[in-house]
Amino acid sequence: MSSWTRWHGPAMAQLWGFCWLVVGFWRAALACPTSCKCSASRIWCSDPFPGIVAFPRLESTSADPENITEIYIANQKRLEIINEDDIEAYVGLKNLTIVDSGLKFVAHKAFLKNSNLQHINFTRNKLTVLSRKHFRHLDLSELILVGNPFTCSCDIMWIKTLQETKPSPETQDLYCLDENSKNISLANLQISHCGLPSANLAAPNLTVEEGKSITLTCSVAGDPVPNLYWDVGNLVSKHMNETSHTQGSLRITNVSSDDSGKQISCVAENLVGEDQDSVNLTVHFAPTITFLESPTSDHHWCIPFTVKGNPKPALQWFYNGAILNESKYICTKIHVTNHTEYHGCLQLDNPTHMNNGDYKLVAKNEYGKDEKQISAHFMGWPGIDDGANPNYPDVIYEDYGTAANDIGDTTNRSNEIPSTDVADKTGREHLSVYAVVVIASVVGFCLLVMLFLLKLARHSKFGMKAQLCEIRHHYLYLLNGDPETQGGCFTCLRPRST
Repeated sequence: MSSWTRWHGPAMAQLWGFCWLVVGFWRAALACPTSCKCSASRIWCSDPFPGIVAFPRLESTSADPENITEIYIANQKRLEIINEDDIEAYVGLKNLTIVDSGLKFVAHKAFLKNSNLQHINFTRNKLTVLSRKHFRHLDLSELILVGNPFTCSCDIMWIKTLQETKPSPETQDLYCLDENSKNISLANLQISHCGLPSANLAAPNLTVEEGKSITLTCSVAGDPVPNLYWDVGNLVSKHMNETSHTQGSLRITNVSSDDSGKQISCVAENLVGEDQDSVNLTVHFAPTITFLESPTSDHHWCIPFTVKGNPKPALQWFYNGAILNESKYICTKIHVTNHTEYHGCLQLDNPTHMNNGDYKLVAKNEYGKDEKQISAHFMGWPGIDDGANPNYPDVIYEDYGTAANDIGDTTNRSNEIPSTDVADKTGREHLSVYAVVVIASVVGFCLLVMLFLLKLARHSKFGMKAQLCEIRHHYLYLLNGDPETQGGCFTCLRPRST
């Protein structure tokens, strides 16, 4: 029991982890060909005896070929061919090394599914020819071919061109054998009728209105005569091409607005290399408001929207049917521009219940317009819990408008009254009214007191003076019990002795 307790918990978890690691290596080892060693991400075959005669493959049932990132093969004199399906299972392969072996032939599509390949080393093999078609789709950072008995021909001139246009960190001394079996430096190799091709794309006007059609033409030249093909990327519009020898055309019909800004290329390719000529397609179309939502609160209140259009549309906001006048308190902000798509919001600074209402966005350019409307609720009305007041006064916003703003200049600051300051101004007006009422009430009360005192003075024996004296003595008596007050007002009215 004590032994079980000692291995329970974290220690047991570590033991199970180690066991699974061993099992993983064991499964990979079972799938390994003879003369090779394998791990979860690497295969290396360097033992010349008994050696391998075919490219090493892992059994798919006992290992995961897609996790292999490096294959290293050396001293395998009987390995002569890489077939089209030998490497296709290693889709994650990044480094391929075959050195000091008997490799003579590589199939044209051998690396078709290995788009992650970055480093290839075929040093000291038996290659006499190698086509650029093997590597045209790869973004290689290193291709080492030293020590191969290449035959001097146009088929290997692409290697010379590659070294001249994309030199590697270490210069490779490459040679080929001429008709007399003499070594010729590849850097000095000259072969007649063997040069890079050229492509020329004729596109008089690549600005087209949505729904229309357009035709592009291209011509290619070179020796050897190049092939011509079109690279249209992910073009959405329907298109078809025609090619005749060194001339080609591409017709695009019912052009879609989604294709505006996309690149179209005419490519010329031969044994030595390739050339291309490219143009960008511009599509003009009417605006479309693809997104308009109720306001959200962040640092400011924002009514978010997305508008598409080319040329860029002018934007205009309306509040409850009236033109909305933009200012530093309320303005249109464009946050992201994606060619012909604009993402932004109508930004409001501290809106109140006076800003509740219907907001309509109108986007317009020379090809048409679009509009959408939403209802916005920022704050409930004072004294009403649910904030609902469908009868908000439209007249408050008769100046709450703006002229149409182009997206490039979205803020018009010419208005006199900030829109979201209306509630503050109304509050100040109400306060002024209250102050006037209070002052008038105080003045009226004072007048009534004066009239009352004057009326009492008419009925007094000593007149107004006696009345005031009486009030004074009563006040002094209440404060400190002054004995002077015992005589009443008649005391203070007696003549003073000289």
